[in-house]
Amino acid sequence: MVVTVFLLMLVAVIVFSLSYGQVILGGERLLAAVLDPSGDPVASQIVRDIRLPRVLTGLIAGAALGISGVLMQALFRNPMADAWSLGLLAGGQLGVSLIVTAAAFAGPAALAFLTAFQGIGLTSGAILGVAVFAVLMAGLSRRVSNITLLVVGLMLGFTVQGLVSIVMHFASRVGGRVYSGWNDGTFASTEISDVALMLLPIGLGLVLAIVSAKGLSAMLLGETYARSMGTDVKRLRWLTLGAVVLLVAPVTAYCGPVTFIGLIVPHFARAMVRTSQILPLLPIAALCGALLALSADAIVHLPWEQHFLHLNAILALVGAPVVIAILLASPSLRGRI
Repeated sequence: MVVTVFLLMLVAVIVFSLSYGQVILGGERLLAAVLDPSGDPVASQIVRDIRLPRVLTGLIAGAALGISGVLMQALFRNPMADAWSLGLLAGGQLGVSLIVTAAAFAGPAALAFLTAFQGIGLTSGAILGVAVFAVLMAGLSRRVSNITLLVVGLMLGFTVQGLVSIVMHFASRVGGRVYSGWNDGTFASTEISDVALMLLPIGLGLVLAIVSAKGLSAMLLGETYARSMGTDVKRLRWLTLGAVVLLVAPVTAYCGPVTFIGLIVPHFARAMVRTSQILPLLPIAALCGALLALSADAIVHLPWEQHFLHLNAILALVGAPVVIAILLASPSLRGRI
């Protein structure tokens, strides 16, 4: 019943996002744009070229980040773990800033992909940065406590902000504008072809997540218990890290560092299915993540007179109070952190 309600809410948000913006499309114009592009070329262009890619990107990105949050919180056995709190997004930021700055020394040939923001170099930079920081935090997690790991992740984020500021000092003006727009986090910078490219690694990451689910459920009770159940803990750790990188890195590459979805969605998912088993959580987390991402994006793209809203600002307004409420309402959770 709850899943049905969430699905209906998701459909409603999708229709709303396709209909509302600087140009408001009624039901008839929206249907005409989808079913008969030649009938209303203006509406068709708005829907097919601008809003539909953004909606699909939000769906995919929100689902991927929601699933990655479930995996990370299980792998690190830390209810506050996600790509942002453990510094993976900071790794993506550093990787992209290095690529953008390197392009400043590559001459005019690099200008085209910076302007269009479709270069394989930027995507590779984000993926490499996320992967390196994921491996770093996984290694550190076996040597320090949960609270220390979180503090280190947050300090890495602040350190990277300083490094990025220094690195971008040497970037071109065009590169600086590209990085600044990317760093805000948005689902509006993609085209349909980009959506297809995002789906490939995210789909593989989902497969790895499903394969890892049983072992991660055992890991929740400790590594000793997991080994007694026949789980190869080392293999499981690398498999899960691979899944996280494949889920997070494409989203970071195409949408920028999108925050809070991976942190709060797993808690909603566990509350809905009332279990900590990983496999049943994955589809619910994907659904909740997509709904949260699209809802925040819909608010950003309402027909405001002036556009000062950013995606991460809306997600922070929702996510931070939720995290505070979870911590204050759950003594056991506070003890685990």
